[in-house]
Amino acid sequence: MPHPASLLENALHQQRLAFAAQSLPSAAQRREWLLQLGRQLRAQRQALVEAISQDFGHRSADETLLAELLPSLMGIRDARRRLGRWMKPSRRHVGLAFQPATARVMYQPLGVVGIIVPWNYPLFLAIGPLTGALAAGNRVMLKLSESTPATGLLLKRLLAEIFPEDLVYVALGDIETGVAFSRLPFDHLLFTGATSVGRQVMRAAAENLVPVTLELGGKSPAIVSRSVPLHDAAERLVFGKTLNAGQTCVAPDYILAPRERVEALVGALRDTLQRLYPAHRETAGNPDRTSIINARQQARLVGYLEDAAAKGARILPLQPEAGRAMPLTLLLEVSDDMQVMQEEIFGPLLPIVPYDDLDQALDWINRRARPLALYYFGYDRDEQQQVLARTHSGGVCINDTLQHVAQDDLPFGGIGPSGMGHYHGREGFLTFSKAKAVLVKPRLNLARLMYPPYGGPLQRLVRWLLLR
Repeated sequence: MPHPASLLENALHQQRLAFAAQSLPSAAQRREWLLQLGRQLRAQRQALVEAISQDFGHRSADETLLAELLPSLMGIRDARRRLGRWMKPSRRHVGLAFQPATARVMYQPLGVVGIIVPWNYPLFLAIGPLTGALAAGNRVMLKLSESTPATGLLLKRLLAEIFPEDLVYVALGDIETGVAFSRLPFDHLLFTGATSVGRQVMRAAAENLVPVTLELGGKSPAIVSRSVPLHDAAERLVFGKTLNAGQTCVAPDYILAPRERVEALVGALRDTLQRLYPAHRETAGNPDRTSIINARQQARLVGYLEDAAAKGARILPLQPEAGRAMPLTLLLEVSDDMQVMQEEIFGPLLPIVPYDDLDQALDWINRRARPLALYYFGYDRDEQQQVLARTHSGGVCINDTLQHVAQDDLPFGGIGPSGMGHYHGREGFLTFSKAKAVLVKPRLNLARLMYPPYGGPLQRLVRWLLLR
């Protein structure tokens, strides 16, 4: 059986040959690719829902439709609608010293783009970057996660039905395949996943000077203000933390709350959870609750709870245990030496940290690695502006969670340990394009007045006019 590396190298070679034969696909061709992709997703939505649920042990069908299929289709539709404007060359200014001339930037496909897809949203985090790469006119190779084998097999079959492998190639396989994939000399590589793995991917890509976009994670804070109604904040926090059982890179990782409001916030979170996940549905196995992806990830989360409890945290589970459908669990009286406060949680555990004033909350955030997302709950415009001006994060939601990621006209990307580069919408098109500078001179060439031999009176006059 051929080695994974040789299979991948052959696929890359075939895509390079195909790109050389069609290096600047028309807007019509790109729209057709996106049209076929959207039609296939709509036609196969039930099969996709079932495959993803199989991989998770149980994944809420509504969550898959809401968080995977809907944003995928919206992104495709947005790209098809805006593609002509994105592709249009942009005119640029030419300085007086270089007239007569015209300048513009044209946007060319890079060539072959590699995309490494994580397990937590195996459809959306494949289709989102694929949409941007195809809109930009590239060939694409996808590496799907070994933790979602049913989804991987299905997506490989569905994409093969509408695209030849020299346009879109899907690689399946274990860690060895993933390592070989990250070492390929792509024209661009996008990785979504853990920060620790992102470092390895970037190191491998550097060997071939492959530019990378890294969509990582980190600990995304949520600030609850003194003035916001706790019901408003609790409802949106619970939704953001229970969607996909908290296995979301932009899920609120911990809450900063005014010290005197902590206990009331706990009550509001409990009440909200009971309303969204009522007890009578739990007895029958609530279909709205999504499971932790596998036993290894569940053991990691249980380890965080045990470590926190041993170090003095107060543990408050708000739901019953149901196999790998772990309960939303609040952690109070946490400290920095706990694993749950050091590592990205990526599950339904939610520490609450008290603060005395907004300055203290912002200092807490700024002493730590810059997060992928930041959430602030409060209707005071001055406080909102303080949070925006005094913190750095990949993105911000004011009075909500997660929703900024689903806006097609907003860039998505991290900063520092939470990632580098952007995609989604126009930013995705630009990430997967080469912005090529073009200067056009007419027959008349006034620049020759500045050619050697230097020192003539006309040259001195021109320099005086331009340099004064």
